[in-house]
Amino acid sequence: MQSFIRRDLICASLRALVRLSRRHHTRATAVLASILLAGLLVAGCGRSGPAPVGSRATGVRFQVVAAENFWGSLAAQLAGSKASVRSIIVNPATDPHSYQPTAGDARAVAASNMTIVNGLGYDGWASQLLQASASGARVVLNVGHVLGLPEGSNPHRWYYPHDVEAVIDAITSDYQRLDPSDAAYFAARRRTLLGPGLARYDALRKQIKSRFAGVPVGYSESIFQGLGEDLGLRLMTPSGFPKAVAEGTDVTLSDKQTVDEQATDHEIDVWVFNSQNVTPDVERVNDLARTAHIPIATITETLSPATASFQSWQVAELEALLAALEKGRR
Repeated sequence: MQSFIRRDLICASLRALVRLSRRHHTRATAVLASILLAGLLVAGCGRSGPAPVGSRATGVRFQVVAAENFWGSLAAQLAGSKASVRSIIVNPATDPHSYQPTAGDARAVAASNMTIVNGLGYDGWASQLLQASASGARVVLNVGHVLGLPEGSNPHRWYYPHDVEAVIDAITSDYQRLDPSDAAYFAARRRTLLGPGLARYDALRKQIKSRFAGVPVGYSESIFQGLGEDLGLRLMTPSGFPKAVAEGTDVTLSDKQTVDEQATDHEIDVWVFNSQNVTPDVERVNDLARTAHIPIATITETLSPATASFQSWQVAELEALLAALEKGRR
């Protein structure tokens, strides 16, 4: 993979030098341009970039690549029959933080008309793929930029319901920009997704908030913070613990002691556990919660199962959380 990216970077550099040499119409620069063009051929730098929009006869107008399938699912529902959408990370057992892209991933991004990345330091590998196949014709939707968030913000924005709506709006707008003739089609897809598509998701959030606002819960990783706040739950875990788990850094002794005591002393009614990021500290608290008979609600970072839609995945997690809260209060 690294060699693939290095080759693309070499190709980009050679192309830039060709353009520079052609700006100066002298015999020497003409010779230099010829040499550089030969270098492009030797390096295997053929013409590449997004396919022209509307070039397919199948009805698919453009190609979209999402770095992760939680955004990819929403993108596919908004695209309908007008665009093909591929997600790179689809395996629930994959840790998106440390994912190593393949040459196939790089080719998919290079051929895309639009690429959706989460940003905020979450999927830096995706930015590398974009840099390796830079194209002014490609639309890049960076979720962190769309939301106007600074670096260092919690990157798990798909667990922030209001941010999900903002990203849906941004995807729709970019589709209309890529394919203006189908603008009304994309607007209708958006209305369907935000209405009946997310109806159960919205209803469960409202139900949990009305019944359990203020209930104390603990959580293993910062992925749950946005949803927990949206539900009105009292997040008891010191912020340093889930942040350290998410970023792969050491949890402080003070935070370890606090989280352990919250479980053993029944200061929390439910423990929320991200099964895609398990560390020794998280395993220890899981054991403490089980011993104390504190219900554990499991969540994941990406769609589980991989074939689920964004809303069916989130609904299943919310239903499990609702059951855990009911059990914890009893």
